[in-house]
Amino acid sequence: MNKATAEFERLVQIMDELREKCPWDNKQTIQSLRHLTIEELYELADAISDENWKGIKEELGDIFLHLVFYSKIGSEKGQFTLEEVLQSINQKLINRHPHIYGDVTVKDEEDVKRNWEQLKLKEGKKSVLSGVPKALPAMVKSMRLQDKAKQVGFEWEKADDVWEKVKEEMQELQEAVEKNDQDHIEEEFGDMVFSMVNYARFLQVDAEHALERTNKKFIDRFTRMEEMATSKGLKLQDMSLTEMDALWNAIKAEKPLI
Repeated sequence: MNKATAEFERLVQIMDELREKCPWDNKQTIQSLRHLTIEELYELADAISDENWKGIKEELGDIFLHLVFYSKIGSEKGQFTLEEVLQSINQKLINRHPHIYGDVTVKDEEDVKRNWEQLKLKEGKKSVLSGVPKALPAMVKSMRLQDKAKQVGFEWEKADDVWEKVKEEMQELQEAVEKNDQDHIEEEFGDMVFSMVNYARFLQVDAEHALERTNKKFIDRFTRMEEMATSKGLKLQDMSLTEMDALWNAIKAEKPLI
């Protein structure tokens, strides 16, 4: 038995003990754990965005705990065992990688992704777009939908074509704004963002991560602007936009703290 296997079995044993002896752990259900699991996933996402390897290690441990927790509850209710969960994913990986465990030949990662989607359809999926969670954040969902559609050839040929589509959507948004039709404005704004996400894919940019980088940059600059104003005995709410803009430009000229 290698060390990783031993530690995993230790985690399973600890979960068994906590479920039996700890009042809090004993009380949990799949419903009560759900929001905690979502929180843990976002904490992992934050650590990944920051390339915080210590944080990533810690958050992965928390995710492992939740996976074992759900498996324990499933076993208690006679729905499935931890062994069955692991058997299921092992067999799925083997079935979905015939280029490794079969005689299928692939040229690159795009071939692998196309095969993956085709195999899912053969397994009973009704649509290439199935499997994209409804609760995903809208930008992440748009990336997944576009990537899945790509696997059956529903894709622009080159980035320039996508950029033309972006400009077309921007024009349609402007027309909706000029007509002052709020519902139409929202629709066209959504179309424009969707097309920008598509363009990001062609640029090999993770749109969600790119936006989060901008969010963090804005937070950093704005809080430093607040600090600069305070150091001058000023409050932002008492300053004009021109004065605040001058502070903002001064902050931009400095080396970022993040």
